[in-house]
Amino acid sequence: MLAGIVVAGLIVSGWAPRDRVTWLLETVWVIVGLPLVVLAWRRFPLTDLLCCLLVVHALVLATGGHYTYAQVPLGDWIRDVFGLHRNPYDRLGHLMQGFVPAVLVRELLSRTSPLRGSRWLAPLTVCACLAFSALFELFEWAAAVIGGHDADAFLATQGDVWDTQWDMFCALIGATVSVLVLSRFHDRRIAALEAAAR
Repeated sequence: MLAGIVVAGLIVSGWAPRDRVTWLLETVWVIVGLPLVVLAWRRFPLTDLLCCLLVVHALVLATGGHYTYAQVPLGDWIRDVFGLHRNPYDRLGHLMQGFVPAVLVRELLSRTSPLRGSRWLAPLTVCACLAFSALFELFEWAAAVIGGHDADAFLATQGDVWDTQWDMFCALIGATVSVLVLSRFHDRRIAALEAAAR
């Protein structure tokens, strides 16, 4: 059912997006990730917590891809209500870029490495998310160099010279909050998954 929601979200977002290249660049993670999860499911099913978060993240990406992050109507509404100088949907996307991958990284490390229960699990999870965020910013930079002015919709800087730093900071905040708030619940979901597999 969750995979169906993601596929439906991709189809709707891919229907006449504002910029087809931007849509592809924003949703490629979903287009590649969904088949990987499905193919690996029998050998490595994911917790229900992670699956639900991945669906929410996929829909955030699909929405940003459809409208471009700087033009998502929800972000325009938030900007107008709170008197902000820019559409904040891009910030939400980068918070999610830390929040959801933190659960993914934590789950992978907990289930496949000796880090389960270690005091190193939380900081390494956050560091992995921050590293991915920095890598993503390098991808954006490469897209800008290759695409020139056409990359503006993908970058969504909205005139902010510190946009790259804000993006990484938002991912850092998202990953940190995720680890602090969800770790105990996540451990219980991992234990339940493993108990059901026995």
